[in-house]
Amino acid sequence: MGGNRNEVVRSNINVQSKEDNIMLTNINPKLPMRDKNATKDFYLTKLGFIELGDYGDYLLIKKDGIEIHFFEFKDLDPKENYGQVYIRTNDIDNLYQSFLDNKIDIHPNGKLQTKPWGQKEFSVLDPDSNLLTFGQSI
Repeated sequence: MGGNRNEVVRSNINVQSKEDNIMLTNINPKLPMRDKNATKDFYLTKLGFIELGDYGDYLLIKKDGIEIHFFEFKDLDPKENYGQVYIRTNDIDNLYQSFLDNKIDIHPNGKLQTKPWGQKEFSVLDPDSNLLTFGQSI
């Protein structure tokens, strides 16, 4: 290859094209939780997720087409937690209204609004300050 950067890039592209049958099929975020019972109460009771599995210090939940995993992190400082998930929906207005009707706190800086990048979205914080942003393309 003689050290030419373009040759290296082309080489990587060729390797990838030989593996066209390999696909990434899903993504499941992993978020920290301090208290599994508080996490379950928020996601299962308030947001309507179902439990897929509880493995002591690891929790799996699901709603519709999405799945979220949680790992135990008892020493987590919620003020220093930067966990975030962007969740797409097909009806942002009714989802937002259902959160309001169920008295789910909307993030003070995350009220429902249209963003310059073509999304209408809002955000909530879970008990560990993981930011959940719900959005829909407009």
